[in-house]
Amino acid sequence: MRLKNKHIVLGITGSIAAYKAATLLRGLVKEGAEVQVVITPAGKEFITPVTLSALSNKPVVSEFFGANDGTWHSHVDLGLWADLMLIAPATASSMAKMANGVADNMLITTYMSMKCPVMIAPAMDLDMFNHPANRRNMDTLKSYGNIIIEPACGELASGLVGKGRMQEPENILEEVVAFFSKKKALTGKTFLLSAGPTYEKIDPVRFIGNYSSGKMGYAIAEELAQQGAKVILVSGPVNIQPIHQNIQKFDVESALEMYEQCLMHFSQSDGAIMCAAVADYRPVNQLTEKVKRKGQNLNIELQANPDIAAALGEQKRNDQLLAGFALETNNELFNASEKLIKKNLDFIVLNSLNDKGAGFKSDTNKITIIDKHNKTFNFELKSKQLVAVDIVDHIVGLMAL
Repeated sequence: MRLKNKHIVLGITGSIAAYKAATLLRGLVKEGAEVQVVITPAGKEFITPVTLSALSNKPVVSEFFGANDGTWHSHVDLGLWADLMLIAPATASSMAKMANGVADNMLITTYMSMKCPVMIAPAMDLDMFNHPANRRNMDTLKSYGNIIIEPACGELASGLVGKGRMQEPENILEEVVAFFSKKKALTGKTFLLSAGPTYEKIDPVRFIGNYSSGKMGYAIAEELAQQGAKVILVSGPVNIQPIHQNIQKFDVESALEMYEQCLMHFSQSDGAIMCAAVADYRPVNQLTEKVKRKGQNLNIELQANPDIAAALGEQKRNDQLLAGFALETNNELFNASEKLIKKNLDFIVLNSLNDKGAGFKSDTNKITIIDKHNKTFNFELKSKQLVAVDIVDHIVGLMAL
């Protein structure tokens, strides 16, 4: 049983392909998975909850409350319980709601509460599938990190022939098995990761900082943990929290605090990724009282903060890997390559503010990886979750050498 002890939420929407969900559900259960079906009201027009309940050995969830006793079906609990959410079939309408946060039924609400990966198997007529609105929604869902199981070409319910037919249940089942069977290549490894900005106090209410949201660093932390690594996350002030249990978080505010934490943990790490946007300078004098406005200019003397990546580069052992980030606005490759050599990095991740959709606060990024042998690896614009996969895959490749 290849899915033994796996918890899967199977979402079913209102498509003629819903009849295939019964075969898919039976295959998941036969492979050892515990499956909770969540179906939309429209989905029940195509396949009955009685059939699905018999196959899953669980009551099917469709409404927010039980019809007879008012029992609340907690989408939050489902989001914490599941190892995977699989929506098959997924209609154009449901995908539009998922892409735009229209949580008007139990399935979409459950989707928006998921802490685990989500796989989506679209099913619709070829013209709907190819419509610009649907393609845009699918791209949006991919940018969130969702996995799209591309539909097959074949005869459709309309009688037309083309792409839009939901993949056969046995093919979807193999996709699920392959997802869980992915080798955890970093099991037993420990990685130090810095993320987010640093804030350098001027007085009790003001600081020098930057626009970093921490999204890229946290995505890398999650992917490292998914690959089996223990992650020591040293984070500046951000509004997100790590999910995976393998991530141990240390909160800091200033560059000096981040410097101390990174030096403390580096020796016990197999590798370190310096993703934080660390302030280069801090005020010489941090005032204990708020500076009052007096209608005149305020001069603040700044002093350099320590270069954390360079400090780790000086201490790096031969059996350790060290990676850094370079956010550039001009002479990108030259500046990044200089940092790579100066800081004794194994590779550096370059992104440019000149690339639309890359940089601070966005959910996407476009990177180039430059290694110490001056080889470059260029990647297209994609979600930060998928960028994290590319970066961690590069790490896995280096550590396998």
